[in-house]
Amino acid sequence: MKNVNTKTTSILVTGATGYIASWVIKNLLEQGHTVHATVRDLNKKKSFAHLENIANQSAGTLKLFEANLLTPHAFDEAMQDCEIVLHMASPFVVTNYKDAVKDIIEPAVIGTENVLNSVNQTESVKRVVVTSSIASTYGDAIDIKQTATNQFDESHWNTTSSETHQPYPYSKVMAERKAWDMQKAQNRWELVCVNPALVLGPSLTAMTKSGSVEVLEQFANGMTLAGVPPMWNGIVDVRDVADAHLQAAFNPNAKGRYIISGGSLSLLEMGKILRQHFGPKFPFPRNQLPKAAFKLFGPLAGFSKSFVELNMGYPIYFNAAKSQAELGIQYRNIENSLVEHFQQLLDDGVVKNTSLNRS
Repeated sequence: MKNVNTKTTSILVTGATGYIASWVIKNLLEQGHTVHATVRDLNKKKSFAHLENIANQSAGTLKLFEANLLTPHAFDEAMQDCEIVLHMASPFVVTNYKDAVKDIIEPAVIGTENVLNSVNQTESVKRVVVTSSIASTYGDAIDIKQTATNQFDESHWNTTSSETHQPYPYSKVMAERKAWDMQKAQNRWELVCVNPALVLGPSLTAMTKSGSVEVLEQFANGMTLAGVPPMWNGIVDVRDVADAHLQAAFNPNAKGRYIISGGSLSLLEMGKILRQHFGPKFPFPRNQLPKAAFKLFGPLAGFSKSFVELNMGYPIYFNAAKSQAELGIQYRNIENSLVEHFQQLLDDGVVKNTSLNRS
């Protein structure tokens, strides 16, 4: 890296109240850094109270700023004097959206462009880390059949998603491509992209919203009791993702993209792991329904026929060797991460103990 003082540098983290970002900020503060953290609304103090509590017990300094992804120059002030920018703010909307372009794609792509425009105008910035996703490496599970080793790696790009088919993965790949295009158009700052799998593990606040919470809630509320589709997820512990961001920020050898994944589990395997730990009283899924059943009834459950055809029945795997070799990531056991995450949802009341009354 270009002469960054890793002991005294100021670091900007966008989307500071996010699930992963909160862990990143915790680690930075405990290492004594000054963190410039952006939130959408400084009046919503509950959303960032956990960050202030962490800062009060840490050697580092937390400075909060208000910034909106879709507002040009919104990040200029927060970025002043920072040598590293961790762009972690992005919408996570997979379902229940009205307009894919306005609700998902534009916030991701225009938000990335606005942040990097501020980087271009801030001479102190030497490295940018963008939180991308494994969704940027593939669009549908069937894409695994096009890989040489039955694994997705950093050489793969999502070329099958669009505004109308898989708009969330499309937003991730388009935002990452925008970041690389803007990086290549200049020579002052470096770019590293972190591409995590489905993130599990303990949250630093009960207010966290993430895709993994929705999956676990469906396991607990009985929606999947009749059975789950034959689908697989790459999974990674949130603390490993946070470690990867810090390595991407400070490790002078970090470069390019990094898949961050501790392994893959099917939805049925996830249900079995949870039942082994929490017992039979929760309505965890016990069966994997055949793909043919979802072809018939999938539309009633919100699965389009094309989604069923392209994503069910194809185990997917990810090669995280580059992150292990270059960033030194030693992955936690993803089964433990799953159990810890569900336990926290119980402790925080996100998943109700009344589920124990169900058979």
